[in-house]
Amino acid sequence: MQNQQQLQTLMQAGQISGSLSFNGNLSKEDEEMSKSALSTFKAKEEEIEKKKLEVKEKVQAQLGRIEEETRRLAIIREELEALSDPMKKEVSTVRKRVDIVNKELKPLGQTCQKKEREYKEALEAFNEKHKEKVQLITRLMELVGESEKMRMKKLEELSKSVETIR
Repeated sequence: MQNQQQLQTLMQAGQISGSLSFNGNLSKEDEEMSKSALSTFKAKEEEIEKKKLEVKEKVQAQLGRIEEETRRLAIIREELEALSDPMKKEVSTVRKRVDIVNKELKPLGQTCQKKEREYKEALEAFNEKHKEKVQLITRLMELVGESEKMRMKKLEELSKSVETIR
């Protein structure tokens, strides 16, 4: 099918005279011209095919080199990443742990401040009660002292009364 199309193209270009005998066969001269054109065409086709194969081989070779260069670049990129921060993973882990501890510290700090306020309030209340106790003990001692004086005075009076009765 393709050969017929190529023959028609050659005939249209004037390379094959289109003289046919009445019975529809080509003359010897036309037949030789057809064979010559066909062999020229085949030679050109083979040459094109040969060049096509050469280009294909060059492309394959280039692709092989490109693949090799891609592998080398990937290795270089990995080495660069390793150079940029060899402890990147460990640093990241420690940073995350620091963030977690900071989050845990915040409520603990608030609790600590609350407990300190409560402690100060309790200490203040304790000191006030202690002061009150000291004042009450002082008053008690005064009262006991006065009571003893009064009783001693009463005893002396009673003692004098008893002596006067005798």
